[in-house]
Amino acid sequence: MNIPDDDSCYRAVSGRDARFDGWFFTAVHSTGIYCRPSCPARTPLRRNVSFYPSAAAAQRDGFRACKRCRPDAAPGSPEWDVRGDLAGRAMRLISDGIIDREGVPGLARRLGYSERQLHRTLVSEVGAGPLALARAQRAQTARILLETSPLGMSEVAFSAGFASVRQFNETMLQIFATTPTSLRENVRRRAPAQRTADAVLELRLAYRQPMNLAATLDYLGARAIPGVESYNGQEFARTLRLPIGVALARLEAGDGFVRCRLALSDQRDLVAAVSRLRGLLDLDADPEAVDLVLGSDPQLAPLIAARPGLRSPGSVDPMEMAVRAIVGQQISVSGARTLLGRIVATLGEPLPAAGGTEDNSAWRLFPSAATLADCDPAALPMPKARAETIRRVAVAIADGSLLLDPGADRDATRAALLEIGGIGPWTADYLLMRVLGDPDVLLASDLVVRRQSEARDIDLTKAVKAWSPWGSYASHHLWAGSHDH
Repeated sequence: MNIPDDDSCYRAVSGRDARFDGWFFTAVHSTGIYCRPSCPARTPLRRNVSFYPSAAAAQRDGFRACKRCRPDAAPGSPEWDVRGDLAGRAMRLISDGIIDREGVPGLARRLGYSERQLHRTLVSEVGAGPLALARAQRAQTARILLETSPLGMSEVAFSAGFASVRQFNETMLQIFATTPTSLRENVRRRAPAQRTADAVLELRLAYRQPMNLAATLDYLGARAIPGVESYNGQEFARTLRLPIGVALARLEAGDGFVRCRLALSDQRDLVAAVSRLRGLLDLDADPEAVDLVLGSDPQLAPLIAARPGLRSPGSVDPMEMAVRAIVGQQISVSGARTLLGRIVATLGEPLPAAGGTEDNSAWRLFPSAATLADCDPAALPMPKARAETIRRVAVAIADGSLLLDPGADRDATRAALLEIGGIGPWTADYLLMRVLGDPDVLLASDLVVRRQSEARDIDLTKAVKAWSPWGSYASHHLWAGSHDH
């Protein structure tokens, strides 16, 4: 979906079209606030509004977030999931909280550009520089903590990434036109907090309709690694290794949102945890844009109609996903689960008690790249050649020569993967799909994809172009279609 001009934006606002939430923001000059397109308030006059590509850009010009529609809580723009250019890569890393951890110099270094080039690109594409974008994200994180956690004000400030309580108070007042104390009191008046445990945050993760959330959770649940993940048909739970600490996340369907219970060992990991869970469930996707392109193919249309809004799940742990891809090449899903469970039982770390107040004794973290790089390949329960491949990938990730994250350059990462002995095109492309979030990976060499395509008289050589840029979603539809017979 593209927004070609201001008139198109205004038509979306007049129609309160929720499909455009997150794509752009409407600033109302007469009130000094900015809104999402679907805001229920009276539509402002055309001459009184301007449109911004990001909340940070609107905030930079002095507009405050609307208290009715809460534009900061809208799903993120799907544009940044699709694009593999500098702006797209930068936005994905900023969403993961990299500026709070490494600053703008760290972001520029990860991307391989100067700070000046990076700033100029983001201002041109998003309307705000990296510091303004990080500021907007800190404010959003602080609001989540104020509304969902029992943390004190100073704890909220530093957990959200602010340098001081004063900076926290000033920023919240500028963006939300109210104090942090008032924000917390307002939400408690509307809905008194229902706490499960002091260390557990209750979050609502927004997404665009339609979404086949049950299919996504079933997909993840069928591949759940014993000890690391669990699924009971409704709730999917898993451990997370985060930049500072660890976490235990529980996800289930809510009424138009994903209900997330998150137990963090360090609250400063909230931004990274939410970003990675959103990527795992592909919550920022634009399903109508995907289904429009794929559904126009007569051979594929029945699959799209059967599962509208099917997502392309991502990953929360690059090393884990690399091992999954290598292990699962020639064995069944259940066989891969068993083998991965044995690896976790041997090399995985127990989840520390700090990951929540519940009993964590049954939970483990998937082995880190450093652990797998140092282990004897003979300790891995698989053929020697495959174990050696895992070790080589682990060494490359551990020493930084292989970057596997949503901010990595997709073409460069694929080339680097193919240089590693034992990694072929299928594995490299699968990792681009699952770890880097590339939406346009049609796994034409995959056995199930080939069989399903042949059964539907689909020419994959032509489909690669016809289905672009949504090849990853086509792969998932073809996989899902194999269960229909």
